[in-house]
Amino acid sequence: MAYSRVMRALLILATLAATLARIGSTTAVAQELSFREMRWRDIGPTRGGRARALAGVPSQPNTFYAGFDNGGLWRSTDYGANWVPLFDDQSTGAIGAIGVAPSNPSIIYVGTGAGIIRPDLAIGDGIYKSTDAGRTWQHLGLRDSQMIAAIAVDPGNADRLFVAVLGHPYGPNPERGVFRSTDGGRTFAKVLFKDDYTSANEVLLDPRNPNVLYATLWSQQQSFIEGQGFGNAGMGIFKSTDGGTTWTQLGEGLPAVLQANIAIAPSDPNILYAVIAPGQGPIGFYKSTDGGAHWFQVIRGPGAPAGLAQDMRPLARIGGGDLPTVAVDPKDPQVVYSASTVMWRTLDGGLTWSAVRGAPGGDDYQRIWINPNDTQIILAVADQGAVVSANRGRSWSNWYNQNTAAMYHVTTDNAFPYRVLGAAGLGQCVRAKPIR
Repeated sequence: MAYSRVMRALLILATLAATLARIGSTTAVAQELSFREMRWRDIGPTRGGRARALAGVPSQPNTFYAGFDNGGLWRSTDYGANWVPLFDDQSTGAIGAIGVAPSNPSIIYVGTGAGIIRPDLAIGDGIYKSTDAGRTWQHLGLRDSQMIAAIAVDPGNADRLFVAVLGHPYGPNPERGVFRSTDGGRTFAKVLFKDDYTSANEVLLDPRNPNVLYATLWSQQQSFIEGQGFGNAGMGIFKSTDGGTTWTQLGEGLPAVLQANIAIAPSDPNILYAVIAPGQGPIGFYKSTDGGAHWFQVIRGPGAPAGLAQDMRPLARIGGGDLPTVAVDPKDPQVVYSASTVMWRTLDGGLTWSAVRGAPGGDDYQRIWINPNDTQIILAVADQGAVVSANRGRSWSNWYNQNTAAMYHVTTDNAFPYRVLGAAGLGQCVRAKPIR
């Protein structure tokens, strides 16, 4: 009897062990199959995120490029009705600057890393080049730059370009300042540099004389605690008249400069505009009519009515504290656009302003490009994406066709089928349809 009970117990244990082994094997196979068969797919939202970089092609008025903080490089060939990604196979999706060679639009330079140092950002790994309009890419260098703000390509020589490098946002590094290449990006030389904490946030070429350049330097570092970053005055606007070999700081008429964004009037390159954040006091709008040698605040300059107050709306900082950028109409030096919380335009050189596009709550525009051959055509990028107008801002394409929204959080609920919910930048809340 005892022997029988022992044998029965052993038989039960053996059966249980075999069953567990089969279950474990089946579960492992099922898990392996389920993960092996899974594929990534885009479920939205079908809207744009923050873009800082942009470029148009004057000879191809339907073609535009937009670079997103962490959504890659996109192109539209139908005035913004549709956008396609060009950079998905590269090692970074953070785009800060785009330079399309005017002499050969198939040559495109892309600087990676978000193009502005701010509380929320993404870093990149240098500069890339395409010689076939974005089908293939080659990494050129400046790998430790982390963030690139601007690229200027010589209008008559696609191999000659200048790059404004912001550098590391959270600490010092030597690969920052303005760099020059004369061999299509095979090599770069640092031509404007102050110290390991000072960034270059703009570089522009005189459209009539490519040996004349302007650049802006900005000493600023982010903190790992938002709002605890620092910046130093005494930076500002610099000019070179020998192709970037030597530089002179421009300051007559300007306050001590913490940060500056500048624009050249293409129809009269002696006219410059600048948005200036001083070491102390409010942001100001300044103008030069002699190539930067002398500056004056527009509301205090020639032709300004006595006692005119500065309209601060076009100078309002964007979102996380970004200084507004400006663009000048290529055919009229008195027409200037400001990319601020709202997009603004002045027809009298900055004395008065009117809104072109934007919600008071904050579309937060970042940059504006105007086609030099047809100034009715405007490309704008904002924290919401990229939009195009072909009638000087009376109507626009939309940004609900660029799947680049900055999703900060994502979760699912307990419904069946379940729903996907997320929090995007700029206070947007989105919900996907039930996933089947």
